[in-house]
Amino acid sequence: MTKKERLRFWILVSMISISGFSQGMILPLISIIFEKDGIHSSLNGLNATALYIGVLLASPLMEVPLKKFGYKPLILFGGLSVTLSLFLFSTWKSFWFWFFLRLFIGIGDHMLNFTTQTWITYFSKKENLGRNISLYGLFFSLGFAIGPFMTRLLEINEKLPFIVTSLISLCIWCTILTLKNEFPEGDSDGASFISTIKRFGKVWKYAWVGLLPPLAYGFMETTLNSSFPIYAIRNGLDIDAVAMIIPAFSIGSIVFQLPLGILSDRYGRRNILIAVLLVGSICFIAAALCKGLAIGLFICFFLAGMAVGSTFSLGISFTSDLLPKSLLPAGNIMCGILFSCGSMIGPFVCGIIIDSVKGSSFFYLISFVLFSITISLFSFKNNVTVAKTL
Repeated sequence: MTKKERLRFWILVSMISISGFSQGMILPLISIIFEKDGIHSSLNGLNATALYIGVLLASPLMEVPLKKFGYKPLILFGGLSVTLSLFLFSTWKSFWFWFFLRLFIGIGDHMLNFTTQTWITYFSKKENLGRNISLYGLFFSLGFAIGPFMTRLLEINEKLPFIVTSLISLCIWCTILTLKNEFPEGDSDGASFISTIKRFGKVWKYAWVGLLPPLAYGFMETTLNSSFPIYAIRNGLDIDAVAMIIPAFSIGSIVFQLPLGILSDRYGRRNILIAVLLVGSICFIAAALCKGLAIGLFICFFLAGMAVGSTFSLGISFTSDLLPKSLLPAGNIMCGILFSCGSMIGPFVCGIIIDSVKGSSFFYLISFVLFSITISLFSFKNNVTVAKTL
C-alpha cells in the first residue's frame, strides 16, 4: 500500500474501534443500571436487542446509498448518529427512550461497520485480506475491551460514561473528514432494493457457511456482555469483578486476532475456523463449571477470546473468499444481518434461561451454538469457482 492508502486504512480501523468502544460500554453499563433499578432480566435483555434491531432495519437499505453516495458520506452519517445518541443517554433515563437510542446507535454502528469493512475488503489484495480484516477486528476488539471499564464511572455519576464516550467518538469522527470519497464496484444487477435482495440470495447460495461465524459471534458477544453481568451479580460477584472479567474475552481476542488472520491466509479460513470454534466450545463448558469463581471465569473468558474472538473477522474474510468483488457489499451486509440475528437472540433467550434455569445453562448454550457451526463448516464443500464466475 502507498502512504496515502496506509493512512486511509488506519483512519478506518480507528473509526471502527469507536464502534467497538461504544458497544462494549453500553451493553454491560445499561444491564447493570437496569439490574440495580429492579428491571426484570428478560426486559433487560429485550432492551439490549434494540441495537441489533436497528442493524436489521438498516441492512437492506445500505447497499443503494453506498453505490450512490460512496463510502465517506455513510461513515460520516453513521458516526454522527452514534455520537449524538451516546450523548442523549445522559439527558433522560427511560426504558423506552434508551431503547430507541440504542436502535439509532445500531443503525449508525451498522453504517460504520458495513462501510468500513466493505471499503477494506475492496482495496485489500487477496494475500493480505486476512491480515487487514484481522487488524479491523483487532481494533474493534480493543475498543470493545476498553468499553466495559467505563462502568466504573457509575460510582462518580451515572451520566458520566455516556458523556465521556460521546466526546471520544466525536474526536475520532473528525478524522474521516480528511479522506477522499470512493465508490464500490458495480455489477449488472444495478442499484435498487430489489437488486439488493437478489444479491442477498446469491450470497446465501454460495457463501452461507461464511455467514455462520458472524452469527455465532453476535450470539456469544451480546450474551457475555449483557446477560453475564446479571448472572455474575446474582452469584455474588461485584461490579469491579464483572468489569475485569468481561474485557478478558476481548483481551484474549486481541492477543490472537492478527496471528489467526495471518494463519488463515496461509492454511485456509475454513480450517482455522473449525479449530477455533471447537476450542471455544470447550472453553465455555469450562466456564460453566467455574460458576461464581472470578479467577476461573477470567481465565476461561481469556482463553475463549483467544480462540473465538476472531470469528467475526474470519467469517468476513471467508465470505469474501467465496464471492466476486461485485457481491462484496451484499456479502458484508449479510454478515451484519447474521451477526445481528445472533445478537438479538442471545440476550433475550439467555435472560429467560437465567430466570428459569438455575446454574450456568447459558454457558452450555453458547458452547452448543459454537459446536453446531463447527459441524456445518466441517461438512461444507467449497464452491468458490462457481461463485467467482458470476
